[in-house]
Amino acid sequence: MTPAINKLLPEFEAVATGGVKFSPQAFVGQTVVLYFYPKDHTPGCTTEAMQFRDKHKEFIKAGAIVFGVSRDNLLSHDKFKENLELPYDLIADTEEKLCHMFGVVKNKIMYGKKVKGIERSTFLIDASGILREEWRGIKVADHVDAVLKAVKDLNKEAA
Repeated sequence: MTPAINKLLPEFEAVATGGVKFSPQAFVGQTVVLYFYPKDHTPGCTTEAMQFRDKHKEFIKAGAIVFGVSRDNLLSHDKFKENLELPYDLIADTEEKLCHMFGVVKNKIMYGKKVKGIERSTFLIDASGILREEWRGIKVADHVDAVLKAVKDLNKEAA
């Protein structure tokens, strides 16, 4: 079941880099940004990861923790994280459980062939575990700034 805006996220658990076990319950009390991207070490995904990296201190200051999510395994994530010096963890969704739960697996055309791929999407979860905002099919340019503004606005309301 795809999470709905202003509804509590269903309980799930996922493994992230650094041995982190991610679940909505584990991060109650913190605002969470989950961004889904197609693949480690690709141009658009690298740009997006670096933009979240470059604004990471501002996300922390605004009261949010950031997680990237893709179908890549932990080994790939560890290399991607190390190469780009990412200060946040990456969730390995190798079985596509989160991707399907959040409805980000889409049919795409690559080199003339139909393939299933990840639609670049971001989800903002409040400190109570409620989905507050979603961005689907986004373009990388200016996206991170929009998410940061939403985090600040959300946490202003909560204050």
